[in-house]
Amino acid sequence: MTYPKYLEIDEVLKRLKLALDQHQPFSLIRIGDGENLVLAQDTVWPMEKVLQERWAIKANLGQKGLFLPNTELRDAVAEAVSKASIAGILPYDDESIKAPSYMKRELTDQVFAHYDLSPALTCHACLNRYLAETPAFWNILKNRRILLVTRTAAEVKPVLEVDPYGLHIAHTIAFHQYEQMPETLGWIAAHKDDFDIALFSCGVNAVVLAQKTAELTSKVGIDFGKAINIVMFGKAN
Repeated sequence: MTYPKYLEIDEVLKRLKLALDQHQPFSLIRIGDGENLVLAQDTVWPMEKVLQERWAIKANLGQKGLFLPNTELRDAVAEAVSKASIAGILPYDDESIKAPSYMKRELTDQVFAHYDLSPALTCHACLNRYLAETPAFWNILKNRRILLVTRTAAEVKPVLEVDPYGLHIAHTIAFHQYEQMPETLGWIAAHKDDFDIALFSCGVNAVVLAQKTAELTSKVGIDFGKAINIVMFGKAN
């Protein structure tokens, strides 16, 4: 399965800046092994097979911000892919994430076919990591009001506010678990005039949160993922 328009980082940055400058809705979401597995629940894989995967076992130990089965999140992720401005997908033969090959692009193709998903604009699923290491990205974010949504928001905020980032973190939300989704989206909708861009680092939940933020507020939502670890520790994992 191929997609019509694959964007390199420069093109993504151009579209991000345009959306911020012109106050247009924009969402960047990413589909990796965890998202694939969530989408596979009772669609292309039986639930029993999903729950046997190491990722699912970790999720059900409380390590992924969600518990499986969760078909409500499955359908919300599929909807987010269909509506997002840009969807990050893994290239074939990807080696940038540690996961069995059958849980990577192969599974993306299967779940996208099941849901009839064909994003108009795609990029590398690990683009977030490249963004974190690209000064041009941080320059675009300067002088913008940023909403930071992640489990460790209180720890990340002061790091982003000083050099080399120098950002204005207008608000933070400590997001731990899927169950916080309705309350978080409610807060975001109610405070849409208080931020320009939201960065989400909260696992698979970030896919839905980033797309819904653009839809509900006409602002920018970025699924930032493990790139937050690059900010904090200098590496993604």
